[in-house]
Amino acid sequence: MLDPHQLILAVFVHNSGSHPGGWRYPREGPLDQHDFSNFAGLAQKAERGKLHIYFSGDSMGYPNIKGREAFAATDYAGKLEPSTLLGALAAVTQHIGLVATMSTTFNEPYAVARRFASLDHISNGRAGWNVVTSTSSIEARNFGFDRIMDHDRRYERAEEFVDVVRRLWDSWEDDAIIRDSGAGRYFSPDKVHQLDHEGEFFRVAGPLNIGRPPQGHPVIVQAGGSPPGRALAARTADLIFTAQNNLDDARAFYDDMKQRAAGFGRDPAKLKVIPSVQFIVGETELEAKRKQQELIELIPDALAIQTLQLQIGADLSHCSPEDPLPEIEKTEGGQWVQEQIVKMARENKLSIRELARRVVVSRASLVRAGSPEQIADFCEEWFRAGAADGFSVTPNYLPENLDEFVDEVVPILQARGLFRTDYESATLRENLGLERPANSFSLDPSLGTEPKIWS
Repeated sequence: MLDPHQLILAVFVHNSGSHPGGWRYPREGPLDQHDFSNFAGLAQKAERGKLHIYFSGDSMGYPNIKGREAFAATDYAGKLEPSTLLGALAAVTQHIGLVATMSTTFNEPYAVARRFASLDHISNGRAGWNVVTSTSSIEARNFGFDRIMDHDRRYERAEEFVDVVRRLWDSWEDDAIIRDSGAGRYFSPDKVHQLDHEGEFFRVAGPLNIGRPPQGHPVIVQAGGSPPGRALAARTADLIFTAQNNLDDARAFYDDMKQRAAGFGRDPAKLKVIPSVQFIVGETELEAKRKQQELIELIPDALAIQTLQLQIGADLSHCSPEDPLPEIEKTEGGQWVQEQIVKMARENKLSIRELARRVVVSRASLVRAGSPEQIADFCEEWFRAGAADGFSVTPNYLPENLDEFVDEVVPILQARGLFRTDYESATLRENLGLERPANSFSLDPSLGTEPKIWS
């Protein structure tokens, strides 16, 4: 089980790297995102570093980048579907957790419950679901809608969605499948339950057509920072990915989420918070800063400003790049990200061009460039200050940036006693220090009925 005095570390693999110039930076040339062996190598590298999670982010559409040249400069043309990718990675790894993003906006609970139950069985208990609501009009149009669903309405749907998925995972009790060939019984019918769920957004009969996952419930991850997103995370999530720009804000967010969890009757220690950080590692701080500047120079201005417009949900075409950011109306997209970007612009008195360069690199998360010791110092400071239970490490370019963190920073954290030297347990839940959920139907049989399919 997780030592509470040690960090949780995840690697968030985003395209060819999280930096928009990152695909142009590696010494050996751009990473081929259609070549599975590249991702297998990344997952195995992270596992050799004893990281807790390999996290595959996703969206179901190309980003809404305007302008032909800006569009062509992005590396989104190679987005493997994450649950498929992680199913393959399960066969070439043994210990690392496998977390995939899947939207509640353009999916159905039964299909999502089945995919993650399958991944949990295939990986022997290492699956996690990053619960998101879709935010872009491009995704909406890919599924036959003219516009994205209103922000708060998306979260209302997500609340019901997660509840249905968790009950579907419980529709088979742990000991339901007996495979008694002598008696001619593959399972015990009295240990299988129908949901008969009828809610505002979904009607789902159940049961799931796959046995209860090894973890009971695959680990639930959430990244919403708006009030509805925080409420969903505090009630349902095991792990929170967040984007914070300074220690004070990170500590305030951490405290808020722990208090919210307690408000739902949960043990705050069982809700883990890991901010996203982009680490640029050099032998010295000077070398790391040089890498950071080289990466920035690989970003076309058109891409930077178009990405800023996408993230804040506003048209800036009437502004000069040298202007300060004008007043921005609240978006129906990602409101937490918009809020953090606007805050960044105001506090640092950034022009649109300066802000765009920062945002296109980090979205709303933090970038740290320094020596391995400085990166380790940062991790230790935030962890000991009660601002994080660990970090989601987001490599700027692949595979080298992940190699640098695993080979140069992780050993320092281990030497300081801040990170483990081996996996403690078999499942992702156990390695995160999380309990296996009891089956809701076992606790209260009145919640379900005998499946009608065999009546």
